[in-house]
Amino acid sequence: MATFTYRPSTSAGPSRHVYDVIVVGSQLGGTLAGALLAKRGLRVLHVEHDGMGAGYEKNGYTLPYAPFVTPAFKTMPQVEEAFSELGLASWVQRTMKPQEPALQVITAQHRLDFHSDPAIRQNELTRELGEEGVQRATTISQAISQVELSDPFFKEKPTLPSTGILESFQLNRLIARHEKLKVGSALAPDLFPDRLLRQLLPFISYAVPSTQPLPLARTLSQVLRMPHHFPGGREGLREALGKKLTESGGDLLGRHGSGASVVENFHFEGGRVAGIKLMQSDIIYRGQWIIGATDAGALRRLVPNKKKHRRLLEALDSATVQQFLYTVNWVLPERAIPRGMGELVLLETGENGLDPLLLQTRPIQQADAPFQPDTRVVSAGVFVPALVRELGEEHFKELTRRIESHLERLMPFARAHLIVASSPYLDVGGVRGSRFLPHPLLETEASSVLGVTGISMKTPSKNLLIASREVLPGLGLEGEFYTGIRAARRVQDLIKSRQPDKSLRG
Repeated sequence: MATFTYRPSTSAGPSRHVYDVIVVGSQLGGTLAGALLAKRGLRVLHVEHDGMGAGYEKNGYTLPYAPFVTPAFKTMPQVEEAFSELGLASWVQRTMKPQEPALQVITAQHRLDFHSDPAIRQNELTRELGEEGVQRATTISQAISQVELSDPFFKEKPTLPSTGILESFQLNRLIARHEKLKVGSALAPDLFPDRLLRQLLPFISYAVPSTQPLPLARTLSQVLRMPHHFPGGREGLREALGKKLTESGGDLLGRHGSGASVVENFHFEGGRVAGIKLMQSDIIYRGQWIIGATDAGALRRLVPNKKKHRRLLEALDSATVQQFLYTVNWVLPERAIPRGMGELVLLETGENGLDPLLLQTRPIQQADAPFQPDTRVVSAGVFVPALVRELGEEHFKELTRRIESHLERLMPFARAHLIVASSPYLDVGGVRGSRFLPHPLLETEASSVLGVTGISMKTPSKNLLIASREVLPGLGLEGEFYTGIRAARRVQDLIKSRQPDKSLRG
């Protein structure tokens, strides 16, 4: 595989002190919003604030924080449109690689390879399940095609989530016109392999699983059709968007081990966020609009705990992490990985609290060196309750040992060839705090619309918008990007309405 080298050029310091838009945080929604707004002519400052870099280093290797599976961009029409506007769509399509096979499911009794080709998939299911495999193949093909049922709704660019009475009314009318949004998943909850495929959903979304149909019928369907991986993972996509922002004249401040690009606090004037103050700086960088692109808990720490900010603080407290993805990484020579093991494996362990495990195998990168074609990293992730963060390091060491015991059973001779074993939760300090979790599952106080919405994009501080994974958690990667697209459109429309006779840069 070719080396992933699409790196943004980051500023040594902001080129000005006053901006149209300031993006705080490195999540993909806000990063996309900043790139789009810079491309459209606004003055944008993006402070990554919580950026952890493209993985973490251990014994000279750059390791991923968690498995990262993405659907093909053609299943996300508005996202593909936004990337086309930035001139990135063709590059993303060339760079993303399909998993081979699409997915492998392993239990104590069964081993199935799910291929994107329906005929091959049916042959595999028939081989393993006999006549029942024919019916299961039909059901799974139906589930894979269900993303098409909701495409007409998303092509109308719904105001999802709505941010006011009028938007709520318009959204409800739009939902009423699209009856197929109510069609449940074709996958049976109690039959193999359907029940295990349904358990893939938390690995590709950020919401505690919902009983409503859309997450399974759209988000899961997108990935089952053809799961992909992206060289550099989530950080690779973020870096590509950062490069587009700087090419369009925006300023990007990445962390890169320095406190200079960490926001110390929001600067308020009345109830309005007038700007930000960076650590190790006395300058207030002013912005007409602020976009929060990090989890609400991280934004909350930037708000003074004062009575006049009570409503904003309550809004930022409305999302709760219920579970998070705990990952173990093994670096191995390619020859140590069983020949028949797929790149993406859903493993039913049969062990309470460790079901299922998702394993992703990909080329490994040494720090400041290209990918090594004969070395792989196997990332194994499982969801654990958020409360276990209070149980101490010994608990996580034991959890790591339990996961590794299943890796040994799956790859019987791998341990003798192990180059590096690591868990980011144990080896990277920032992951252990509440400031950064690679993959949380969230619950919000507000009732969910269609099973996919979370916290509101709009906040009591009228010029502060949220464009994070907490806004549309049930839509996974599409929800992150969709939130950024909506935030960019809202900021642009509001700035235009207040400057009718001026250019955006005015």
